[in-house]
Amino acid sequence: MVGAVWLGRDDSGAPSSQYAAIPRSRFRVACDAHTQVEPIIEKRLIYRSQPFGFDRSTLAGILSAARRNNPALGITGALICRHDLYLQLIEGPADAIDTLYARIIADDRHANVELLLSEDVGERLFPNWAMLDDEAPSLFWSAADVAAGALEAASPDDLRAPFVRLSAANPGG
Repeated sequence: MVGAVWLGRDDSGAPSSQYAAIPRSRFRVACDAHTQVEPIIEKRLIYRSQPFGFDRSTLAGILSAARRNNPALGITGALICRHDLYLQLIEGPADAIDTLYARIIADDRHANVELLLSEDVGERLFPNWAMLDDEAPSLFWSAADVAAGALEAASPDDLRAPFVRLSAANPGG
């Protein structure tokens, strides 16, 4: 269940303990005195890894699989990629994110996978993107900065910043 709305009262006006499941795309509802909306709490991860054998076909395979599989799991996100770095943000239901991250750790196309940020969120940065990719290495940390540990030393706001910029520049999906 992605979201739930407490129905408040039954047809006779008596308090009800029933909940109605609502798909995420329909979760924007008008509230009145008898309807309570539970906030959607989801999980967001940002991790880094080193590509193992980086080339266009490997990247295309990763993106194709993500775009094929993520919608059914309720996962969205973005991948910043270049020859020395994968920096990825994934967001969605906590159990789906945890399962996907475990698969990423075991994936031999990644080396030195390191979790940089894990947080609960109420709103997604990439709600319309199964997986946005960005290959604009000049916009973010240099290879020298990454090698010197800039990502590990970055604050949560600094880690989110490139993804916030990507989200603002790519609102569609």
